Amino acid sequence: MITMDNIVALAKRRGFIYPSSEIYGGLANTWDFGHYGVLLKNNLRDLWLKKFVLDRSDIILLDTSVILNPKVWEASGHVAGFSDALVDCKNCRYRTRADHLIENKLKNIKVEGLSPEKLTKIIQDNKLKCPHCGKSDFTEVRRFNLLFPTHIGILQESKSLAYLRGELAQGIFLNFRNVLDTIRVKIPFGIASQGIAFRNEITMGQSVFRTLQFDLMEFEYFIEEKEWKKHYEYWQKEMWKFAKKLGLNEKKLRWREHEEYERSHYSKKTMDIEYEFPFGWKEIWGLAYRTDYDLRNHMEKSGKDLTYKDQKTGKSFIPHVIEPTFGLSRLVFTLMIDSFKEEKVGDSLRTLMSFDPRIAPVKVAVFPLQKDDKLKGIAKDIFVDLKKDFVVEFDDSGNIGKMYRRQDEIGTPFCVTVDYQTAQDKSVTVRDRDSMKQERVKANSLKEYFKNKLKVDFN
Repeated sequence: MITMDNIVALAKRRGFIYPSSEIYGGLANTWDFGHYGVLLKNNLRDLWLKKFVLDRSDIILLDTSVILNPKVWEASGHVAGFSDALVDCKNCRYRTRADHLIENKLKNIKVEGLSPEKLTKIIQDNKLKCPHCGKSDFTEVRRFNLLFPTHIGILQESKSLAYLRGELAQGIFLNFRNVLDTIRVKIPFGIASQGIAFRNEITMGQSVFRTLQFDLMEFEYFIEEKEWKKHYEYWQKEMWKFAKKLGLNEKKLRWREHEEYERSHYSKKTMDIEYEFPFGWKEIWGLAYRTDYDLRNHMEKSGKDLTYKDQKTGKSFIPHVIEPTFGLSRLVFTLMIDSFKEEKVGDSLRTLMSFDPRIAPVKVAVFPLQKDDKLKGIAKDIFVDLKKDFVVEFDDSGNIGKMYRRQDEIGTPFCVTVDYQTAQDKSVTVRDRDSMKQERVKANSLKEYFKNKLKVDFN
């Protein structure tokens, strides 16, 4: 059975994810991506970029500032309405989200959208205990804003107050007029962005599932109001197709629509793609119909014209928006869980990450069979040649079994072994990660062999 302990241990042991600030005792809800985690994350980002931007003609890119004018967040409603319900233990001062505390203890109670007063009553009536100290003595549940405040300049005065962005969308809306004026776009069209966002969230320990800093990939797709249902259904299908193409187990995926009381203040309809994690069904991506809420508010608050003029009809209107959002940090974690496998091989247990070869951090590993200078030289030449086209690793530790096992845990789909036969007929052994089957391939055919194996088609 896959557990969080299995995943977190492998993630650290093999250099995917480390606890942040670990030598100083760590910092709650912060994590660092190691070498293989970064490679995996970049592969996913690049595939998203290819699928939803580069292979299309109706979506363009934007990269906006992490710090925006604070008036942006007031106009968008985030200063007033972007909050979580938190509760503090009076004994040890441990702070946690009230809904998470209840969900972890009372499995059959639905807490989404409940008021702080109702959450307080559930905690008190059921005498829930603090997960940190075990006492049952909590404050009343209160709302805390999720935006991270910061100050611009050296003086901490109210005039210097700003916020780290809690989403990418606002930077896109602020540049709507710039895009219309500088790039030839016609509705329907999208503006995509990828980068980091920040939310001052409290979690109860689920690795990088929910963190203070996280990577997002999303786009705002601008449409006419009368066509919102058609576009919503289209992007719902495209998001599902992308999840399947990444190799996620379809049996562990589902759509869940938000009920009215749990939707964000800007949304008329929101659905999540949820994945069945070891700790339950949780969202990985979201699809929201934001109406014209954002553009209309920014137009009213800034006094700037954010309408779109249809060149054929001459009609001007404020576009409505469909927003597909993809959590990138969370997707890395989800794919690690989905790909984690343990199987008996003889008398030992083999652990592997069965990533689709197209997203695997390392594509090929090259080994000399023995610590032999001649074999090592041939293997090095093959490594250098393959590295021009693929992400490749070289290992000459000498124990072929351990070298295979290490690459299995990294998720490397193919291993190339140079042995004494290589010196005779210039062929090598190529081993497949999932089946462990081996075949002989001519060394000078390896590039073509792997190009065929690693072809990317995400359409």
